Amino acid sequence: MHANNSFERQAASFVSSFQRIQTEMAKVIVGQSELVRQVLTGLCAGGHVLLEGVPGIGKTLLVHTLADTIDCAFSRIQFTPDLMPSDILGTRIVMEDEDGRKHFVFQRGPVFTQVLLADEINRATPKTQSALLEAMQEKCVTVAGETLPLGPPFFVIGTQNPLEMEGTYPLPEAQLDRFMFKLNVHAPSLDELIEVARRTTVRHMPKADVAASEADLIEMMGTVRDVPIAAHVERYAATVVVGTHPGLAQATPLVERFVKIGASPRGLQAMILGAKVSALLDGRYHVSEDDIRSVAVPALRHRLLLNFEGEAENVETDRIIVEVMDSARTASR
Repeated sequence: MHANNSFERQAASFVSSFQRIQTEMAKVIVGQSELVRQVLTGLCAGGHVLLEGVPGIGKTLLVHTLADTIDCAFSRIQFTPDLMPSDILGTRIVMEDEDGRKHFVFQRGPVFTQVLLADEINRATPKTQSALLEAMQEKCVTVAGETLPLGPPFFVIGTQNPLEMEGTYPLPEAQLDRFMFKLNVHAPSLDELIEVARRTTVRHMPKADVAASEADLIEMMGTVRDVPIAAHVERYAATVVVGTHPGLAQATPLVERFVKIGASPRGLQAMILGAKVSALLDGRYHVSEDDIRSVAVPALRHRLLLNFEGEAENVETDRIIVEVMDSARTASR
């Protein structure tokens, strides 16, 4: 009973901190409440998030605002084709001491932070992309035989523009897999656009205040992992992932027709962790199938590799995932 009470207090503290961050971000970000919730879900689950959308719709502003609301170090890297891995990770430079003796000193790059905005990540060369993505996965950087840790928390938000393909290097599937969620950022509605203009064309523009400390964030990340998940819900999530692989018994008609390679085990981890956050925000202390469904699309949409027919017909992976979820739910009953 004592353990249950302790977890209930943890859960209540999690929801309170999460809502405070949301409230502060809403001072600056107009609309996009679901997008903000999903970005914060990725942060609290210890993952990384990829934002995709056309220029000028607030992707960078969203990340800056998030950094303002949590008392953590923040860095931004503007990716360009001439960016080198050392520009991200850091480099060894020659220093001279008081006696005139020279020695190497490692100068840390912008990756040594807690919240990192990787702006237009698809503009960098594969060599530079892989340097960042390796740091994301390992949460450390190895230079000259020395391993230097990153975080916690260490949260990367990558952005990319889907339209301008000239001069870009699309992320390979194996590197996309490092992102917990891929979120599509949509243009504002008419009323939201008017509100954006009202907030940004005056002398004093709104600014978010700090709503959570580094310690709060680390505690929130721990609370997420303490949420229990029943075996049948875990099995449902696993069935969804297996159902994205053509040639297996759980594969649906759309998967068999359009998918070349299905989601990886990281997709299952992303769904379960995201579902745990969803359960906490809904005031529950266990994960349900609906929690899995609420995060399955952003967790899996970038993990399905379409075949030639799927690419030719411009099939949306979101549509395939919904079919797989419905099929898995029927099979579990």
